[in-house]
Parts: sequence; structure tokens; C-alpha cells
Amino acid sequence: MQQWVEQIAQRMLTRHWMLATAESCTGGWVAQELTALAGSSGWFDAGFVTYSNAAKTRMLGVAPELIEQEGAVSEAVVRAMAEGARRQSGGQLAVSISGIAGPGGGSELKPVGTVWFGWACEGLPTEAQCHLLAGDRAAVRRQAVEIALRGLLKQLEKA
Repeated sequence: MQQWVEQIAQRMLTRHWMLATAESCTGGWVAQELTALAGSSGWFDAGFVTYSNAAKTRMLGVAPELIEQEGAVSEAVVRAMAEGARRQSGGQLAVSISGIAGPGGGSELKPVGTVWFGWACEGLPTEAQCHLLAGDRAAVRRQAVEIALRGLLKQLEKA
């Protein structure tokens, strides 16, 4: 993961951009990986850990009706989370994650391991992806962090 973080840092610094994260099931792990790199204050602005639905609304401006209609683990909500993180931080790039890490909490429609990701990047349409990740809670969370970091790199390649 360190190699991805270093690449993200270089690209953010080159553009003079700032980055924000909006995390639910990963509990701030993406922000932790990003800020583990010395000098990250030059390109990392804020990390929002919005574990509850109320926090998603209060901190990121996600409409409660959207959460009620779509569920917190949904494409619409991660798009709104990424856009909210970008808006609240004033940064140019944000990633969001909402998922079911387990061992409980899954359903037939959204089994354990279902994780949605959103990326909001200046000059690009907001993107979202869903992954069904395998393993225990720690494995699902780790894979989610890796997907989020790789997605940030892809956004920076497109920008």
C-alpha cells in the first residue's frame, strides 16, 4: 500500500491538489494509510469517519431520504459521500467507502462483503463501484482500503 500512497502523493503535489476521505466500514483506515507518509499535510486535507447514518448527513450533507430509500451501502450514498467530502474539505479529490464488513449485518440483497466505493474528482464525473469482498472482517476492510487507494490513482491518471 505504501507504494500506492507514494504515487498518490506525487501526483497530488504535482497538481497542487488536496484530498479528502469519507469512510464508514473502514473506520479511517484509508486516511491512516495516506497520513502515514511524512509530508502528507501538503496534499491530504481531511478524513471523515461517518460510521452512522446521522454522521453521513451531519458531516457530509447526505440527504436522510437518500439513505432511507437506497440504504447506506449503495451507489447513491457513496456518490453523495464522496461529493460531500470534496465539498466540505474544499479539495479536488475525494474517496468514499460504505460497506458491510461483517460478520453480521448482511442480507440476501447485500451480503457481508458488499462494499461500495465513490470517487469525486475535479473535472471528472463522480464514479462509483461495488465489490463483493471475501474473508473475515479484517480481510474485507483491508481489501476495501486497497481498492480505494487504487481507485484514487486511477482518478489521478484520468484528471
